[in-house]
Amino acid sequence: MSSHSAIRRAAFRRKIDERRGLLVPGAFNALSARIIADAGFEALYLTGAGVTNMSFGLPDLAFIGLQDIAEHTARVRDAVDLPLIVDADTGFGNALNVRHAVRTLERAGADAIQIEDQVLPKKCGHFAGKAVISTSEMIGKLHAAVDAREDSNLLIVGRTDACAGYGIEAAIERGHRFVEAGADVLFIEATESLADIQRLPALFDTPQLINVVIGGKTPTLPRDELGRLGYGIVLYANAALQGAVHGMQQALAVLRDRGRLDEDPSLVASFSERQRLVDKALFDRLEQQYKAGEE
Repeated sequence: MSSHSAIRRAAFRRKIDERRGLLVPGAFNALSARIIADAGFEALYLTGAGVTNMSFGLPDLAFIGLQDIAEHTARVRDAVDLPLIVDADTGFGNALNVRHAVRTLERAGADAIQIEDQVLPKKCGHFAGKAVISTSEMIGKLHAAVDAREDSNLLIVGRTDACAGYGIEAAIERGHRFVEAGADVLFIEATESLADIQRLPALFDTPQLINVVIGGKTPTLPRDELGRLGYGIVLYANAALQGAVHGMQQALAVLRDRGRLDEDPSLVASFSERQRLVDKALFDRLEQQYKAGEE
């Protein structure tokens, strides 16, 4: 573990503990992470749904594994220095698999790792038909996650999807048990009632994450209001993904219908902007720096 990583993680923990609604977008690859950083956000989230949708063209139904998410984590970490929350789904198996996943993802560059209590294979938190494992099994997974981390400031995000099948009170009870098991951040997924959104932060001393899915089940409140309520993180896991899909559809429709596509800023980023985002100038300088001298 580098001292730089330790400092970043400690600062990230302090920021979340302030419970002021830190706004965190989701990335689905390294370039989307760079765009998030370039836009001035203070942290990002590597979304399993986004990786599944954008890299595999599949729905969020547990088609990706640890190696997939570890590779994306390493690529994102190489691209940006922002605090990085990594979606590890169910931990890809039992408590022993969770232990291995946390060790792997911490080495790959995660600053926080999210583990959920769905039955494997899991589903998107805003799909119907979800099922959850027993509370005791999930507590074992959280214990394994906490024990596996090398840096105590690596955050373990405990997510429950119990609200859908058992109701909000069951989800709240699980939340308390998750905190007792060592979860640093609590994530009660797919809360459907505005009243529940408003009351949840006061029920826990541990900071909470609220996931705002555009078109999903959770009512949308402004970030400032969610911060005043006391949420630690306001997550828009797939805003970048949905924006990218819409942008591609618009640009390609023009190309299809007109037979050409010019550098129209309302449709496409410019060539120079694309090179700026991938830091082409840096590699030009490095090429000159390492260029062999004349013989």
